Amino acid sequence: MQRKQAGLKGSLALIVLSSVLLLSACSGNNGGAGSNQASATPTSSQNTGAEGNGDSAKEEPYKISIMMQSFDTNLPNNDSPVIKQLEAYTNTDLDIQFVPNSSYPDKVNITLASGQLPSIMVVDKTPSFISAARAGAFWEVGPYLKDYPNLSLANDIVLSNSSIDGKNYGIYRERVLGRMGVTLNKVWMDNLGLQPPQTIDEFYNVLKAFKEQDPDQNGKADTYGIVITKYAGPWDIMQVWFGAPNGWGEDGNGSLVPAHMTPEYREALKFFRKLYEEGLVNEDFAVMDSAVWNDPFVNGKAGAFVDVADNARRLNSPMQEKAPRDSSYTNVFQAPVGPKGHRDMPTTGYAGMLAISKTAVKTENELKKVLSFIDKLGDVEMQNLLGYGIEGTHYDMVDGYIVPKENLDAGLLQQYNGLNQMLTFIGPDAPTLEQTEINKMIAEVQKANEDIVVANPAQPLVSEVYAQKGQQLDNIIADARIQYIVGQIDDAGLDKAIELWRTTGGDDYIAEINKLYKESKQ
Repeated sequence: MQRKQAGLKGSLALIVLSSVLLLSACSGNNGGAGSNQASATPTSSQNTGAEGNGDSAKEEPYKISIMMQSFDTNLPNNDSPVIKQLEAYTNTDLDIQFVPNSSYPDKVNITLASGQLPSIMVVDKTPSFISAARAGAFWEVGPYLKDYPNLSLANDIVLSNSSIDGKNYGIYRERVLGRMGVTLNKVWMDNLGLQPPQTIDEFYNVLKAFKEQDPDQNGKADTYGIVITKYAGPWDIMQVWFGAPNGWGEDGNGSLVPAHMTPEYREALKFFRKLYEEGLVNEDFAVMDSAVWNDPFVNGKAGAFVDVADNARRLNSPMQEKAPRDSSYTNVFQAPVGPKGHRDMPTTGYAGMLAISKTAVKTENELKKVLSFIDKLGDVEMQNLLGYGIEGTHYDMVDGYIVPKENLDAGLLQQYNGLNQMLTFIGPDAPTLEQTEINKMIAEVQKANEDIVVANPAQPLVSEVYAQKGQQLDNIIADARIQYIVGQIDDAGLDKAIELWRTTGGDDYIAEINKLYKESKQ
């Protein structure tokens, strides 16, 4: 058995080390964040108590280690009363490791290569995770979900989207499908008499006004339009506005093509380049850490934010703390209409998965304890606790709505910040935030987006080529996009990068995806 485990670790290390080396070789101009963070390794669970279903109050708390990303630096420690309540509710002894979101992919790769995995890892369906799952590093949880009251409510479509070879190696974290939105500084809009942008041209005009017309009325040329970081999400979203596919799209003859090989993609890049040349986007976007993404908006330097619509609430909150006012500092809108109509990028219905490792969770009985813990996270009590903290301390319940307490000091915020990253949201509906002006706008945008989101037809397909070369292929296009936006390469340079992508494995990837796509249609 030990020899088998050692062999597994060795195989994983080779598989993932290859991915890490490719990442290191290809990240180049992307900044390669997080090397310091990546040096630490997570601690495996060391459970010695009796095995069982984990529900008995007389059992010793079950030890579970968790690794997940953080979007803040003010994070809870083990003495947090919120974590203590979580542990008491689930009868667990938790070891939570937060990793900055910007360096999380690197950390996942290095952790997989180390063979020392935590009980639970938040993972995406990346090539390295696909390889590790196929090599047997994680439990296939699909057959077990029906045995748990909350997990049995998992959506079949989202399970399919998150599956690998038809199997579920993780429990998805549910997200709203039409979640994206354009957040704008409402005060700046009012100061300049601007209307919500209905088209891409109007969106451009808003960004230009934010830079050139002194929107904060301080008499200084110290503002700009949109803030973007090395997290490429806003570029991905905005290129769909121009008609580029969401990942993959049909070419009109029934075959799939990747987004970067469409003329609409290039038109989008020309627009991005224009934003950069005119100083409408922050010059350091390619290296700016996403951990400080909100700062320019909150501090009154940038006035536009393209991301999930609900970030309008998170941007408004610190602005209210600095200078409270009756109405919101932010407004949020649907994507502007582009040359191919009204389009926006959806989520896949999930944002990462909670994968359970076989190195830390060795037996089926232990697996059931971990699944029981994850199942309980879907209870209303846990959704409230991990999402908003402790009632009376961090929030109040008013007429059935969550009302966060205002002006909480950093110490109180620290007690629950980031813990919502472990929530699956698979379970009963929990109370929502009070229906403030901005919360109503967010809900309206998300509902309306359901009619304009563009699906990725290749989403459920699992490519062998991508599992082996996906990160390298992605890096070629990501680097080329940045270089094109900042003017380091022209159209000929972009063509050369696409040709490199094709000869590096891209052509094989296209052929395989189309084979899988046609098989899925039969």
